[in-house]
Amino acid sequence: MSACVPTRATDPSDPNPTRCVHPPHSPPPTPPRRFRIAGADVSASIAVFLIALPLSLGIALATGAPLQAGLVAAAVGGIVAGRLGGSPLQVSGPAAGLTVVTADLIHRYGWRTTCAITVLAGVVQLGLGCMRVARTALAVSPAIVHGMLAGIGVTIAVAQLHIVLGGTPQSSVLDNLRGLPAQLARVQPAAVSVSVLTLALLFLWPRVPGRTGQLLRRIPAALVAVAGATTAASFAGLTLPKVDLPSWSSHALAGLPEGPLLGLVAAVLTTTLVCSVQSLLGAVAVDKLVAGRPDLISGTPGSGRVGRSDLNRELLGQGAANIVSGTLGGLPVAGVAVRSSANVQAGAVSRNSTVLHGVLVVIAALLMVPVLEFIPLASLAALVMAVGIQMVSLHHIRTVTRHGEVPVYAVTTLGVVLFGVLEGVTLGIAVAVGVALHRLTRTRITHHERDGVHHVHVRGQLTFLAVPRLSRALHLIPHGADAVVELDGSFMDHAAYESLQDWQKTHTGQGGSVELTGRRPGTRIAEPSDSAHCRCRPWTPWRNHQCERPYTASAAGHPGASGEPGAARGPGAGRESSGHELARGISAFQRNTAPIVRGELARLAREGQQPDQLFLTCADSRLVTSMITSSGPGDLFVVRNVGNLVPLPGKESGDDSVAAAIEYAVDVLKVRSITVCGHSGCGAMQALLNSEPGGTRTPLQRWLRHGLPSLERMAEGTRPWARLAGRAPADAVEQLCLTNVVQQLEHLSAHESVARALREGELELHGMYFHVGEAQAYLLTGADGDGLFDHVEAATDLPA
Repeated sequence: MSACVPTRATDPSDPNPTRCVHPPHSPPPTPPRRFRIAGADVSASIAVFLIALPLSLGIALATGAPLQAGLVAAAVGGIVAGRLGGSPLQVSGPAAGLTVVTADLIHRYGWRTTCAITVLAGVVQLGLGCMRVARTALAVSPAIVHGMLAGIGVTIAVAQLHIVLGGTPQSSVLDNLRGLPAQLARVQPAAVSVSVLTLALLFLWPRVPGRTGQLLRRIPAALVAVAGATTAASFAGLTLPKVDLPSWSSHALAGLPEGPLLGLVAAVLTTTLVCSVQSLLGAVAVDKLVAGRPDLISGTPGSGRVGRSDLNRELLGQGAANIVSGTLGGLPVAGVAVRSSANVQAGAVSRNSTVLHGVLVVIAALLMVPVLEFIPLASLAALVMAVGIQMVSLHHIRTVTRHGEVPVYAVTTLGVVLFGVLEGVTLGIAVAVGVALHRLTRTRITHHERDGVHHVHVRGQLTFLAVPRLSRALHLIPHGADAVVELDGSFMDHAAYESLQDWQKTHTGQGGSVELTGRRPGTRIAEPSDSAHCRCRPWTPWRNHQCERPYTASAAGHPGASGEPGAARGPGAGRESSGHELARGISAFQRNTAPIVRGELARLAREGQQPDQLFLTCADSRLVTSMITSSGPGDLFVVRNVGNLVPLPGKESGDDSVAAAIEYAVDVLKVRSITVCGHSGCGAMQALLNSEPGGTRTPLQRWLRHGLPSLERMAEGTRPWARLAGRAPADAVEQLCLTNVVQQLEHLSAHESVARALREGELELHGMYFHVGEAQAYLLTGADGDGLFDHVEAATDLPA
C-alpha cells in the first residue's frame, strides 16, 4: 500500500480541507548508457593508423632514438592527448617538426636524459595550460613559424639523404653538406633503388586517375610506398639495413637528467616551444578543416557536433601526453598536420577515432614486430626526407612575400639550419621586431600644391617620431588656404593626433579649410569645423549627396558638367543624362582616386590577380561589394547574377558562365574561400515567390528556375525559420532570401572543383546576408540537423 501524504486544500470552500494525496510513482531508473564507437570513427582510425605506423618509425630513425620510441609516442599521443586534448579531431604523435630538436638532445645528453627532458617539457606545458596562455602562443609571427618549419625540413632532408644514398648522417647540417660529395662517391645502388621506389610510389599513388584511382587513394600513400619498397627488396633479395626492434624488456625508460643546468633548461624550453606552437597551430588548422564539413558543424544524426578547439585544454592534453611518453621512453609528442588532416578527411566524427588509432598502434607494436623488421631503413629515410621537403612550403613563401616578411622567414630558416631551433627562432623574433620598428619609424611626409589646394600626404605609421617632420610640412601651408591631409597608414599615436588637431584648429580659425582623409579614399579622420564646403567622397558616386562646390569635368572630355560626383539628382526636372553622370564619375576618378590607387594597380598589373575569395552575390545595384567587405583592388573575385544563384552542374542550358567562374576561381586562382551573399528586398526572390507554373517562359523565368530548390526547401515546413541576430525574418521574402543562400551553398558543394578543394581542406564556404535598409551584414553561423542555418549573427557582433 502506498503512503498517504495529508495536504491542505488551497480552495477555502472545499468541504474537505485536508485530503490524502498519493505521491506520484518515481520514474523507472535510466539504464546505463553503452559506450559506442561510430563506424566513421573506426574507419578513420584505421586510415590514420596506417599513416602513423611508418611515419613513427621513420621519425624515430631520423632522430637516432630507439625505433620503439616512435611507436610509444604514437600510441601515447593517440590515447592520452586524444582523450584529454581540446581539439577532438587533432591526431598527436611524434612530429617531423621535433626531429631536429630531439636528435640534438640525444646527441648531447643521451637517450634517457632526453626522455627526462620530454617529461619536464610536459610539466611546463601543464603549467602554461593552467595559466591559460595558449592564445598568446598564436601571437608568434606566422613568418617565424613557417621559417622554423622550413629550416627543420631542410635539416631533415639533408640528413636523410645520406641514409637514402646508403650512408650515415652526421650531427649537423653543415657536416652533412660537407660530407655529401664523399657520400656520392660511395653510393650503394641497393639503398638508392629502394629509396627511389619509395618516393615514386609516394608521389604517384595519389595521382592514379579515374575510378580506380579513387578506390586506391583510400589506402594511404605512405603505407603503399613503404610496403611496396619492402616487398620489392624482399623479392629481390637485397642486403640492406632493416628495422631492428629489440625486445620490449630491454626498452630504455626515462632517467634522471644529467648535464649542465642552463643547457637542460634551454633544452626543456626549446622542446616546450616547438611542441606547443606546433600543436596549437595544428588545432587551429583542424578547426578550418572541420568548418568545411557541415555534418560536424551542425551535428547531423550519426555524428557529434564538433566545436572549436579549446586551446588551453589542448595544451594540457599535450603536456600530459609528453609526461607519459617521456616516462615510458617515447619521443616528444605534438599535434601532427598530416595525420590530423587524414583523420578529418577520412570522416572522423569524434575523439574516439584518435584514441582508437593509438590502441591500434599498441596492438601493432606488440604483435607485428616480425613484419616490421622486414622494412629497409632506406625506405623509411626516403619517406621522412619527402616529409622534410614538403615542410618548405611554396604557399608559405608566397604568403610571407606578399606581406613583406621575407627577411623574417629567411633569417629564421637559416638560423634553424645553421645554429638550431631555439637560436633560429630567437633570431627570427629579433628580425621581426626590427622590421616592425622599421615600419613604425619609416614615415614619408610630402607636400605639394595642385589647383590651389595644398596636399600633405603621410605614408606610414604616424607616431611621435614623425611629429617634427609633420609639423614642418603643415607649416608650409599658407594661412587661409585649402588643405587636404591624407593619412596612408593604420596607426596614429596620441602625440601625433594632438599635433594634427591643434594645427587644424589654428588653420581653420585663420579662415582656411582642412580635410583629413584616411587610408582608403573617402575615409574621414576628422571633419572640418566649417561644413559649408562639402567634398563628396571620390569613390562614392552615389545619389543624394548635397555638394555645393561645382567643378568642370574637363578630364572626361565634357566641359561644363557642373557638380561633384554624386551631386543631388532627384526625379523630375533637372535630372542629368546617364552619359553625363558616367563622364562626371570618370572625371572624379581620374582627379581624386587614380593618383591614390595607381601604385597598387600597377603592382597588380605586374603580378596578376591573386584574390583570396570568390564573392558570389546578386546583381542588385544597392550591393557595393567592396564597401560591405572593406576590400580593395585584387581582393575579391566577384560573380554577380540575378538572385545570387549557383546552378547545379549541367543545369545552365548552354550558358556555363557561373560554373566557369567557379572552376576558374578554384582551380586557377586558388581562392581560399567562397562566399554566397544574399540581401534584403531581393527582386529575384520576390519574383520566385510570385511565379506561377506554366505561362510564357521568358529569359528571366528560365533563369529563376535555378531558385526553385530554395522555394521547395522553404515550403517543406520541417525546418525552423532562421533568426537574424535574435529576431525572426520580417516576411516570407526575407526567409526565402536566407534559405536561398543556404541552398546555393549546397549547390556549390556539388561542383567537382569545389568538392575536391573541400575534401583537401583548401577551401571554405561561407554564407552572408546583407540588410540594405539597416546597412547591416550578417554571417550564417549555426545549423540544425538538416543543414539549414538556424542562427544568423550580425557581423558587428563577431570577433575580429
